[in-house]
Amino acid sequence: MIDFGRDVTGRIDVSAGREWLVTNGIGGFAMGTIAGVLTRRYHGLLVAALNPPLGRKLMLAKLDETVYYNNQYYPLYIDQWYGDLHEEPGLYKPNGHFNIERFRLVGTTPHWTYACGDALLNKRIWMQQGENTTYIQYTMLRGSAPLWLYPKAMINFRDYHKTTIAGEISPTVEEIDHGLKINFDDTNPSLYLFHSKGDVYPQDEWHEDYYLSLEEFRGMPDVVEDHLHIADFVIELNPGESVTMIASTRPDPNLDGTAAFGEQQAHEARIIALAEEVQGPVDEAMKHMVVAADQFIVKRSSPQNQNGHSIIAGYPWFSDWGRDTMISIPGLTLCNGRADIGRSILHTYAQYVDQGMLPNRFPDEGEIPEYNTADASLWYFQAIRTYMETTHDLDFLREIFPVLEDIIAWLQKGTRYSIKVDPVDTLLYAGEEGIQLTWMDAKIKDWVVTPRTGKPVEINALWYNALMSMVHFAKWLGRDGKSYEILAARVKAGFERFWCSPEGYCYDVIDGPEGHDISLRPNQLLAVSLSHSPLNADRQKMVLDICTRELLTSHGLRTLAPAHDDYAGRYGGDIRKRDSVYHQGTVWGWLIGPFIAAHLRVYKDPALARSYLDPALTHLNEHGLGSISEIFDGDPPFFPRGCPAQAWSVAEYLRAWCMIRQAEKK
Repeated sequence: MIDFGRDVTGRIDVSAGREWLVTNGIGGFAMGTIAGVLTRRYHGLLVAALNPPLGRKLMLAKLDETVYYNNQYYPLYIDQWYGDLHEEPGLYKPNGHFNIERFRLVGTTPHWTYACGDALLNKRIWMQQGENTTYIQYTMLRGSAPLWLYPKAMINFRDYHKTTIAGEISPTVEEIDHGLKINFDDTNPSLYLFHSKGDVYPQDEWHEDYYLSLEEFRGMPDVVEDHLHIADFVIELNPGESVTMIASTRPDPNLDGTAAFGEQQAHEARIIALAEEVQGPVDEAMKHMVVAADQFIVKRSSPQNQNGHSIIAGYPWFSDWGRDTMISIPGLTLCNGRADIGRSILHTYAQYVDQGMLPNRFPDEGEIPEYNTADASLWYFQAIRTYMETTHDLDFLREIFPVLEDIIAWLQKGTRYSIKVDPVDTLLYAGEEGIQLTWMDAKIKDWVVTPRTGKPVEINALWYNALMSMVHFAKWLGRDGKSYEILAARVKAGFERFWCSPEGYCYDVIDGPEGHDISLRPNQLLAVSLSHSPLNADRQKMVLDICTRELLTSHGLRTLAPAHDDYAGRYGGDIRKRDSVYHQGTVWGWLIGPFIAAHLRVYKDPALARSYLDPALTHLNEHGLGSISEIFDGDPPFFPRGCPAQAWSVAEYLRAWCMIRQAEKK
C-alpha cells in the first residue's frame, strides 16, 4: 500500500518530508527520509539504546553510496549543506534522489530501488529485535555488467537530542574480520561496522555543516551538524548478488543478512497473526498499524522483573511516559492479541507506584522517575479494566488489587501537588503554582500554558470510572466493594457541578483560581467514552454533538474551539511558539479513540463511526510512513506536526477500529 514512484521520490519537497522508522524493541531505532537527506538531529542508521530502553546515542549517521556501472558514476545519496544556503542552483548536493526509481514500505522495512542505467539496485534497512544492530542490504536486481558499490560511512557518538561539532569525538579504529571496530572511549560500547563481501578502507575526515532543515522549522538553536567520515567500502555485485552492511554495538551479530531479514519478517508475521486471531482478517492498512504498534513496545527491566515492558510514547524524541503508556495499552496490546505484553506493562508500572501516583515519565538518562501527573494512576484503572474484560485474569487482579486500593487511599487523603479529594463534593482537586498535571501539560520555563488548576473534567471522569471499576474488581474477587460504590455515587452527584446548562456542555475545569472555565475542549469526551459515564444519555449526546461540530477534524480533535480568543490554528516556530499553542487548538490524533467510543455509545452506528477513521488511510502515506502522527494543525489542510510516529495515536486508532468491528458483530 505504501509504494511510491518517481512522482514522489524525485521531488525533494515531498521525499524529504516523508520519514521511515525501524526499531529494535529495546528503545533503539533507525530513521530517515525517502530521499535520504538528513533533516532532523534524530535521523540516523543506528541510534542505539545503551541503557534500554533509554540512553540513546547516535552512532552511525548515514552511508553515502555511489554506484559505478558501465563507465558511469551514479550517486545514491543526497545531503543538504548549510554553507550552500545562499548559493545557486540549490541546497542539495548531490541529487541522488533522482536515481530512486521506487520506494515502498514492506511491513516496517523501507525498500529503495535505484535505477543506474539499465541496472536496478535494491536497498532495505531493518534492525535486529533485542539488539542495537542495524542491517542495510543491497541486492543487484538486474544489469548487463557487474556493478561496483562504494558506501562511505559517516559516524557520530552523541546524545540523540544534541548535535556534534567537528573534533568533539576522536575514535580509534581497528580492522577486524569483515569490517572495523570503532572505539570511542573506555566506558562506552564500541561501534562495529561489518560487510558480508568487499573491502574496507579506514578514513578520518570530518564532513561539516550538514543542514537540518526540520530543526530550523522547529526553532531549535542547533541546525547544523558535523559527522566523521570513518570508512570507505568497495563492493562488487553481479546480477542477483547481495551484500549486507551491519552497524552494531555487538562484536558478533548475525552476518547472514538474508537469514536476519527472515527473522524480522517472521517477527512481523507473528505480530499480524496474533492480531488476526483476535480480530479476524486484517486489511493492508491495518497491517501497517499493527506492525507500527509493535515499534512502541520495549523491554524495561526492573529490580523485581528483568523481563518487564513499557511503551515509548513517540519517535523520535520521547521516552516512556506513564499516562501515554496506560492510554496505549488497549490499542497496542489487547486489540492485537498481545495480552501477555499488556500484563507485563501493568506489572512493570505497579513497581513504580509511589504515594498513589504513577510516573509521568522516565528521564532519558535514567534519573529518578518524575511524578507530576494527576491522571496516570487513574488511566491505570482503565487499562486494568480493559485487560480484565479481555482476559478474565483473576490471578493478576488478585495480585494487583492491593496496589489499586493504595492508590485510592492516597487520593482520598491527598498526595503530591495538592492532588486530593474535596470532602464537600468528593471530586478530585489538583494543582499548584507552576506545575502542569494534566495531559495538557505544556510548560515554558515557569509559565504553565494551560494550568487547569482546580477540578478538571477528565480527571473527575477518570476518578468516577476508577471507583466504579473497583466495585467490579471487588465483585470479581468476591470482596466487599460497598465503600467504593458509595463513594462513586457521591462523585457522580458531585459531577453535576460540571454541567453548564446555558452552553449545553461541561465546564473544562471548575473551582479554579478564576472560577469555572467554560472553554470548549475535548476533555469532556472522557465523561462519555470511559467504561462508566457520570453523565445521563441526553447529556452524553449533547457533549458528543458539540465536540463533533466544533472540534472534530480529519485526524483527531482540536484542543480548543476555533471561536475561542486563544485558539491557534497553526503549529510551528520555536519551542515557545510551539508550546504556547500545543493545546490551544492543535489537533491530537489520540483523541479519535475517545470520540469513536463516545459515538458508538450514543449513536450505536458502526458504519457511521467507521467513516471518521477513513482519513487515517491516506495519512499513513504522508508523514511517518505506516504510522500516525502526534499532532496536526487545527486549520485545514491539517498538516501533520510533532512526532511522526506517536504511540497513543496509533493505539487509539487501533482501539477505535477494534470497537467498530466488535459493534458490527452485534
